[in-house]
Amino acid sequence: MLSEFKDFAMKGNVVDLAVGMVIGGAFGKIVSALVTHLVTPPIGMMMGGVDFSKLGTVLNPDEVAGGAEPVILGYGAFIQSILDFIIIAFAIFLVVKMINSAKKKEEEAAPAGPSEVDLLTEIRDSLRK
Repeated sequence: MLSEFKDFAMKGNVVDLAVGMVIGGAFGKIVSALVTHLVTPPIGMMMGGVDFSKLGTVLNPDEVAGGAEPVILGYGAFIQSILDFIIIAFAIFLVVKMINSAKKKEEEAAPAGPSEVDLLTEIRDSLRK
């Protein structure tokens, strides 16, 4: 069982997945910082100085007036997460598009050699001689 686990864990797909997860986590932090510090403030300013992360509703205003702790429904964090997701998805889309474009150019630049049929025909003809 241990050797089966080792075979599974060391397969290329699993290692690639692990590397992808680590890079994805780091990329997520970068994009979150981008959204939090560069994208959200101008949007909030255009909306009259709204800070998305602090948007929320107090669910128990009567109890708060009596000295109880407020129960806050913080929908601003949800809006922030949606913005993060949209920007991450768009960034990944751009990266995949660039990779596909580079692959396409590479395939177009590769010289087209003789087909398999042409090679087999040449071999047949040379064997007849």
